[in-house]
Amino acid sequence: MGLNIHKAEFVRSAAKAGDFPRDGLPQVAFAGRSNVGKSSVINRLLGRKNFARVGAAPGKTTHINYFLIDGKFYLVDLPGYGYAKVSQAEKERWARLMESWFADTTLMTLGIMIVDARHKPTVDDCGMARWFRESGRPFAVAANKLDKLKKSEIEPNLTRIRETLELDDTVRLIPFSAEKGDGRLELLTLIAEHAGETL
Repeated sequence: MGLNIHKAEFVRSAAKAGDFPRDGLPQVAFAGRSNVGKSSVINRLLGRKNFARVGAAPGKTTHINYFLIDGKFYLVDLPGYGYAKVSQAEKERWARLMESWFADTTLMTLGIMIVDARHKPTVDDCGMARWFRESGRPFAVAANKLDKLKKSEIEPNLTRIRETLELDDTVRLIPFSAEKGDGRLELLTLIAEHAGETL
């Protein structure tokens, strides 16, 4: 029986390390800047319209949200980062939560970092890529908003993303469009593989 990616249920919002599920199921973590379209990417992957809430204001998710996919693995939605309008205290709380999550190396099976295909990754993006690298766990980067680029811009932009984030050859960089669905199958296949499932 292949993985039923459409069977997804919200499990919990974790505000502290004690809330993280530790039941041995694989955990696939998604991270991205507040306005990069992370919810849209997750919705596109799951084939659901508004499963991961598309926030009215970026930076609203300050908890780590867990979704159980087909009873087989967790999709872990890490809070968006780099949003200027949150208070310093909120930023610090976010950093502590993320640090405690990344510090527990038993949690993450695979990391998916989402960046904007149109722009050079920000300092915050570079910091997040460093957290993924230092975790020692496999991760991939999805360059979202591919549909907003001209054909001639795709390769140079992907090269710039790879260089800016200092990604080595083992890190997959997947051109993605939450709008059109480009890259969906490639990313789903990668996730299923790491979760020990088939599509």
